[in-house]
Amino acid sequence: MLKLAIYGKGGIGKSTVTANLAAAFASLGKKVVQIGCDPKADSTCNILGGVPVKPVIDMLRDGDEIETYKDISREGFGGVVCIETGGPTPGLGCAGRGIIATFDLIDELKLFEKVKPDVVLYDVLGDVVCGGFAAPIRQGYAEKVLIVTSGEKMALYAANNIITAVKNFEERSYARVGGIVLNHRNIPDEDAKVGSFAKEHNVPIIGQIPRSDDINICEDKGMTVIEGAPDCEAAKKFIELANDLLKG
Repeated sequence: MLKLAIYGKGGIGKSTVTANLAAAFASLGKKVVQIGCDPKADSTCNILGGVPVKPVIDMLRDGDEIETYKDISREGFGGVVCIETGGPTPGLGCAGRGIIATFDLIDELKLFEKVKPDVVLYDVLGDVVCGGFAAPIRQGYAEKVLIVTSGEKMALYAANNIITAVKNFEERSYARVGGIVLNHRNIPDEDAKVGSFAKEHNVPIIGQIPRSDDINICEDKGMTVIEGAPDCEAAKKFIELANDLLKG
């Protein structure tokens, strides 16, 4: 089972990359679980036709009946099983605890044993790698961390913080950094800036996603480019990245 946690600066395109990767893996015939670990609970929207799944934290708060993993998930494009952790009422409580509560429930419901996924993707809030936000990289969950960045200064600053935090966890048998996904913003010297950063940290650039109107057009329709524009350049890059990740 390939288990990946995707981190990066807020707004850098983590959810876009995660959802398109999930769809790419599904189009390659893999059974996929995508878990959104963000209070916004919008990671899986473009797998689900733009209609969000109810977050687990909201279900627990509302006292919904939860008996099987199907009660907390919905299947979307390509059979991708979609789950959103959600978060607390704004200003009340810690979103990290919500992630931990969701993971405990996933274990209790034996989701992975029953779904038997080939790939599990965790889309994690911003550049926070502490407390509950580190839960996806603990032993037994994700094995590799993918860092989404552009060549922008603050995106690389966040990427540096994530690499440092993940390396600090290595001695606890947590996930390791598996590579950088360059989500292009077309700023000056972007390839050189990210290439230099990757070399400095000895982390490979494993995928490059072009800035693409097709991505925005498809997201407006509640779709990934894998579903809505499979022949576009961005879709081909996501398929290429998915294939490379499956090869290890």
